[in-house]
Amino acid sequence: MSMKKGEAFCLGVDFGTDSVRVLVVDVADGAEVSNSVREYPRWAKAKYCEPRENRFRQHPLDYVESMEAAIKEALSRAGGSQSERVRGISVDTTGSTPCFADEKGAPLALKPEFAEEPDAMFILWKDHSSVTQASRINQLARSWGGEDFTKYEGGVYSSEWFWAKALRVVESNPRVAAAARTIVEHCDWMPALLTGTADLGSFKRSRCAAGHKAMWHASWGGYPSRDFLGRLHPRLAELSSSLGTETHTADQVFGRLSPEWSRRLGLAQSVVVAVGAFDAHIGAVGGDVAPGTLLKIMGTSTCDVMVGPRPGGKEKLVQGICGQVDGSVIPGWIGYEAGQSAFGDVFAWFRRLLAWPARNGVGLVGSKDVMESAASELEDSLLPALEAEAAKIDPSASSLVALDWLNGRRTPDADQTLTGAIAGIDLSTDAPAIYRALVEAAAFGSRAIVERLRSEGVPVERVAAVGGVARKSPLAMQISADVLNMEITVSSSDQSCALGAAMFASVAAGIHADIAAAHEAMHAGIERSYRPDPVRASSYDGIYRKYKALGAFVEKELK
Repeated sequence: MSMKKGEAFCLGVDFGTDSVRVLVVDVADGAEVSNSVREYPRWAKAKYCEPRENRFRQHPLDYVESMEAAIKEALSRAGGSQSERVRGISVDTTGSTPCFADEKGAPLALKPEFAEEPDAMFILWKDHSSVTQASRINQLARSWGGEDFTKYEGGVYSSEWFWAKALRVVESNPRVAAAARTIVEHCDWMPALLTGTADLGSFKRSRCAAGHKAMWHASWGGYPSRDFLGRLHPRLAELSSSLGTETHTADQVFGRLSPEWSRRLGLAQSVVVAVGAFDAHIGAVGGDVAPGTLLKIMGTSTCDVMVGPRPGGKEKLVQGICGQVDGSVIPGWIGYEAGQSAFGDVFAWFRRLLAWPARNGVGLVGSKDVMESAASELEDSLLPALEAEAAKIDPSASSLVALDWLNGRRTPDADQTLTGAIAGIDLSTDAPAIYRALVEAAAFGSRAIVERLRSEGVPVERVAAVGGVARKSPLAMQISADVLNMEITVSSSDQSCALGAAMFASVAAGIHADIAAAHEAMHAGIERSYRPDPVRASSYDGIYRKYKALGAFVEKELK
């Protein structure tokens, strides 16, 4: 269906770790009509989280309230009359971010008796409180004598994923486990909410979420068997029956806007709501994912996504990644996922570390508001200042080497028990030097992923990047290009996930025939490229060997 500019719009709704972003997109050419970003109010106050226990939970009302406000603001900025031209909505979220829910698929935290219960809320992807449970899943998969349900998940199940999080809750909180009738991923609940779907049999579960994080695969008829899950905990086997056996790609229709949400948003009930998916996979389409291209979504963490053709015969298993799923990125193609559990989070941690005296009022005088303002100004200025000084350091002259595992290791070979490290410090070491070492460590983590993909037969021919770090940190991008010794292109859109979601919405709404057509019409193009410097690339080859040696020592001796 051909559309003229200004004739039809789609909304891309991107739920990130800290906020939700809404993009109103012209489907004729992908032009941004308007946008809005809203932080999650409870999350911003660190409610329901305990970092020392690796517990990170988000209240469903954070999602609902922020989404409604952001959509209304984006539509208002687009002009009130434009709302009638909206044809579709697509949602992407972090993941795996599951929640225990009732018989209608509604999160238990929406019930008064569970309103303040963290285990009844969404368990954020970065919640690593289920490390023990993930280890037991891996042990059982290798020893029970049946199908190894982790084999399409890279062969290692992670505490960041669906069943590990669920197992911890059913073991530690019988009250929540008894009240639940199903478990929903964040990306599955939002379309259900917008369409008013309250029948679990009508839920269209995301192929992306189920395949990469919940061990769903068509070859064994759906999710892991009840026998397997029951050996972990009987309640898991019981709840698994509510998930069905089918999954759906993100270009399919979940439903249409419910009367309630039509009224709340000021949109027509004819607006199509697409099946949800994870931000990285949607964002890869919003960027320039293609066969041979590693698409890096660089934010608080990184997700590295690739696509490849379906094999003619038996599918080659890629070890140590976050799964390979038919249709998880582009329908008809195998989607491969890898990534790092912390990327921008590493730099944010270092900023908080340096700002601790100001944040805690050390050496400051005045009212609480004055001190808070001074601390915020310091934090805002720290990273640009560190980048400027760190850029002056010659990597060949530095003795520092760091590990990027401050939030565990996602790939290669998931292990969330691992921690970061910095070696080579002496009395001359200053903050910019440490900052540069942390940036280099993040780039070395990316190189380890590229090497694993190549060694497993997945060709990495070029690198493209999207996300906040890709557009805001020239130092991180140049170091990454030098470490990888590959050119890295950066998308001109600062909302690639939301843009990708709008592309999927346009296909679900019948405007574009398929994702290839939507991408051709709506893609943002390249903002800039980072080319490797041969001299620095050579220096980094030597430092990378030290990175691997330090990693081997930490993994063996300090785990």
